[in-house]
Amino acid sequence: MPPQTGDRAPDFETLLCNGETFRSRRLSSVLESGGVLAFSAFAFSAIAENWWKTYDRAGWADFAVPVVGVSRDGPYAQNAFLRAIDSPFRRFADTDAVAADAYGLRTDRDGMAGVSTPRRATFVVDEERTVTYRWVADDWISPAPLDEVAAAVAEL
Repeated sequence: MPPQTGDRAPDFETLLCNGETFRSRRLSSVLESGGVLAFSAFAFSAIAENWWKTYDRAGWADFAVPVVGVSRDGPYAQNAFLRAIDSPFRRFADTDAVAADAYGLRTDRDGMAGVSTPRRATFVVDEERTVTYRWVADDWISPAPLDEVAAAVAEL
């Protein structure tokens, strides 16, 4: 089950990509002062491209805390995706579902035998990794509520 508001957000370690390089990092070291963690399925889907461009246009890159994505794609695909959309964000390459499992978000994909991805979800966490806001999607299309996330970040 995904963490609830008030829960301590699980820590995990996997490859963090910045558009050029990648290296193994713990979530706790990336969100030391709090931040936003946004799970999605695949990097190069039209939906993911639209979401991340929307988050950029909404000013999420200007938050006082980092916004970091998580998807099942490998580090080379993550970096290529970040470059392709000229993204200011970083993304965890969760190829082994370490993060998806820690957050209780891994789900099998209909029509894609043997493929599982994280459910779409967004968490705002404070400097102690306490979840102060959570949104878990019911579908694969809708982006996280921009105003709600911005308001939760403003409260950090």
